[in-house]
Amino acid sequence: MELLSPAGNVEKLSYAYAYGADAAYIGLKKFSLRVKADNFYEDEYKKVIELKNKYPEKRLHCALNISFHDEEIDSLKNNLDYFKQYPIDAFIVQDIGIVPLLQKEFPNAELHLSTQASCVNSEAVKMYQKLGFKRIVLGREISLNQIRRIKDAVPDMELEAFVHGAMCIAYAGRCLMSAYLTGRSAQSGFCSHTCRWNFNLYDTNLNQTAQGDSHIITPEQAKLIAQSGNLLLEEEQRKGEYFPVYEGDDFTAILSSKDLKMIDHLADFKNAGIDSLKIEGRMKSVYYVAMVTRAYRKALDALEGKITTQEAAPFIAELENVSHRASTTGFYFNKAEADKTTTGASDSKYELAAEIGAEISGTDFEAIYQLGQKNYKDFTDKLEAMHPSAKAARLKDLEIHTDRQIVPFEKHEGWNMYEITALNMIKSTNEIEFVSPDFVSLTASSTDYYLINPETGTKMNWVCDGHPCVIYTKYKLSSAALIRTLDPNYVEGKIRDTGR
Repeated sequence: MELLSPAGNVEKLSYAYAYGADAAYIGLKKFSLRVKADNFYEDEYKKVIELKNKYPEKRLHCALNISFHDEEIDSLKNNLDYFKQYPIDAFIVQDIGIVPLLQKEFPNAELHLSTQASCVNSEAVKMYQKLGFKRIVLGREISLNQIRRIKDAVPDMELEAFVHGAMCIAYAGRCLMSAYLTGRSAQSGFCSHTCRWNFNLYDTNLNQTAQGDSHIITPEQAKLIAQSGNLLLEEEQRKGEYFPVYEGDDFTAILSSKDLKMIDHLADFKNAGIDSLKIEGRMKSVYYVAMVTRAYRKALDALEGKITTQEAAPFIAELENVSHRASTTGFYFNKAEADKTTTGASDSKYELAAEIGAEISGTDFEAIYQLGQKNYKDFTDKLEAMHPSAKAARLKDLEIHTDRQIVPFEKHEGWNMYEITALNMIKSTNEIEFVSPDFVSLTASSTDYYLINPETGTKMNWVCDGHPCVIYTKYKLSSAALIRTLDPNYVEGKIRDTGR
């Protein structure tokens, strides 16, 4: 089975490939349902071509999955020459109106039907096959038994299914709540995730339904109230704006769904005839893309006998260290499982601190080392030349402002130097963790690494986003490695308000 990972920008695309994805899916600006993802534009096709050359066996899928209005089709036509510069292997579409255009202009690219089309039966699959589709991304409302039936009926059609990530409470994500509350249409790519917000529940007389023990009701009474049509929701930041909520026999209209997590059931997908396993998350972080892709890669490798289940287990366990909500198996085994809901934002005890770049060795390493030695000598020479009272004042100032000290680094046998791109603050006293495609994690204490300014060759007490820095450490790392640190604001079991 193919492992298909999300890529909201070029950087995430590189990590998806490096951490084990067989294919990745991207969006092109204005034509994807994740408009708030960075998406791809201008000359980024050059970087994508470089990645495809680096990973020639990897595939690239492009989501053109919005519902197109005529003016958007006009825009698509006007941008065809630009799109043709991308090495796209397949287009993911829901609007069949653009199918003839894609078939004409991109004859070598496959057509994949988006999950937004809610294809969940074999007769529909047969119809799409006649239209020229190579793969169906099945609607999320389908069970594994139904997938097996479709595969048996149309064995030469590729089937793709979501296995991990956020689930929309609305039918296949065709949600109107976002447009209703914020004017941002989910169908046009501007989903504001309103189903994740906090709401107060009232009856039609604007009485809050639960205000202490005196208002406790039985489950039978609750069901009658839920099905009465007399309930109203008020989003807590939009006082005085109410809209109705109704619960039927097999659905709840407005609730926040759990995240999908199917890593323990990959054999079931294989037995059902699934060809591609899809991870949700083009708006998620580099850390999310890397860690989730890696976990599913190892799980698939174990399923295929490339590694043992024991070898895969610690990588799979790392899913708990990635931002997530409570998990569910969705509709795959039982519809009732999809009805289970949760509250709060995704959360993780780790934050991504930095990305590891190229190794610095040989003459480049020596140049940084010698630069540090020179700057330290210049500093000490100036200090020694000072009047004793001025020198004492200067030394006192350096005790208070340690960032002003000039400290060269020492060479260590077996240590390695790497470029890093800092994303959050790292203090030189911090314990940090390295993660990579090859190992689960390596913990480095403050004595196991130095932060060094490559422009001065001297040690840094801290680094954050925008500061040039290299790391000198006893560990051997790959260029796709990451540095993570514990989030000091994380509290186990407490849901944090991360904003919207």
